[in-house]
Amino acid sequence: MYQFQFSLTEFMATHWHQSPTVIRQGLVDFNDPIEPEEVAGLAMEEDIDSRLVTQANGKWQVANGPFEHFDDFPATHAQLVVQAANHWHPGVRDLAEAFTSLPQWLFDDVMVCYSQPQGGVGPHIDQYDVFIVQGQGRRRWRVGPKGDYQEANLDTGLKQITGFDAIIDVELEPGDILYIPPGFPHEGDTLEPSLSYSIGYRSPKARELLSSYADQVIVDEAGDNHFHWPAMPAQADAPAALDPQHLAQMNEMMIALMHDETRKKRWIGEFLSQARHELDLLSPDPQWQPDSLKAAMQDGLCLEKLSGLRAFYHPDQPEMIFMLGESFDLPTGCESLTPALCNQRFIDWEILGDAADHSLFWPMLTLWVNRGYWYPLEEAPE
Repeated sequence: MYQFQFSLTEFMATHWHQSPTVIRQGLVDFNDPIEPEEVAGLAMEEDIDSRLVTQANGKWQVANGPFEHFDDFPATHAQLVVQAANHWHPGVRDLAEAFTSLPQWLFDDVMVCYSQPQGGVGPHIDQYDVFIVQGQGRRRWRVGPKGDYQEANLDTGLKQITGFDAIIDVELEPGDILYIPPGFPHEGDTLEPSLSYSIGYRSPKARELLSSYADQVIVDEAGDNHFHWPAMPAQADAPAALDPQHLAQMNEMMIALMHDETRKKRWIGEFLSQARHELDLLSPDPQWQPDSLKAAMQDGLCLEKLSGLRAFYHPDQPEMIFMLGESFDLPTGCESLTPALCNQRFIDWEILGDAADHSLFWPMLTLWVNRGYWYPLEEAPE
């Protein structure tokens, strides 16, 4: 497993969401979790988001996967990108596990890039936090200050800008980490064939939150009341004027909908747990039955959580679990299992604890296993 070689607490206090930084040998004895040939193989799969970025004579081109072959893969000025590789490759998932001490509702994915010399995606700006881990090879990275920059090559979708003055200009070697907060322009240039891993953390936009909550209000059929003001005076002199008092009253109606804590907590859990990328969901055949799953776990069967499964909970409401956009109410007496279900990768009989004695718990766990949210291992990992 991968381990940090720096203080995460100190990093969060001094750099997170504040300033870019380079962490030399940030991962202990780093070895690539995936080979270039495997990256190419993932890019040939239909369910996996991938793209090939090339440049020739100053012209950028982006080709989206899946790709049929890489027989004519360019020798220079090319970068192959695979999104959410942690969902599909166990080694990349292990790398993602090193970063689980950060809030997981922010975690997006691990993007893997294989780059030929002079390959990259040009100078650009992202609106999310990213840790770029250098694998095999070397890349030069430049990072600039926040500012107003002119967009370039709008037709490529690469979010490029015309350029910037660097505040960081470094060559990364295997095991080095470059952290870049949102809004800082950056550019990577490949010096020799390289693998790099971008661990991204993305927060929702305000308009996304508002739109989603409005949808929830409609689904709940809440707020089905009209604006009424029995003491409303006449507006004989200006009947077309929008009275500020009327607007204030309607504003209060909307605010009141936001003050329903029960609805709001269930909605935010469902919203944040929605899948952001395709998942490797496999339903077992034949399907498990509650009694057979219970017996198998008593005999040592271990369950491993699906990579990329977003499972969250409110600490003050542990009876409710949120997974992939749904909320589940645990049977009474099973609440103590919630942190393990959401925080841990593996679940076995010992971890189940008192929940194993509740008959209503097993149909719920069986539902999750049959959906592919957890899948069985013959024995627990050491």
